[in-house]
Amino acid sequence: MEVTNNKKEFRFEAKLPDGEYITLGYRWLKGSMALMHTLVPASARGTGMGKAFVAEVLKQADEKGLKVIPYCSFVAQYIKDHPELNDLVDEAYREK
Repeated sequence: MEVTNNKKEFRFEAKLPDGEYITLGYRWLKGSMALMHTLVPASARGTGMGKAFVAEVLKQADEKGLKVIPYCSFVAQYIKDHPELNDLVDEAYREK
């Protein structure tokens, strides 16, 4: 899955075979990337594509040395399910 950072729209995007997009909006907060909302079209729900998309977004953040703030419940659950990613979360926003 090719995930691109649409910096103009402040969102990550991945085009699906049917032409729809999975998106994850973000904002900047005190030097960290606040991940706001993941939108997975109905055609891709339950396929694992949303999880693969989030995994790639987090990988890209890690490669750039960024910390994330998971406001999006889908991202927060993904991180909770993958505790090895906890170091990516801004320390002030980590679950104790």
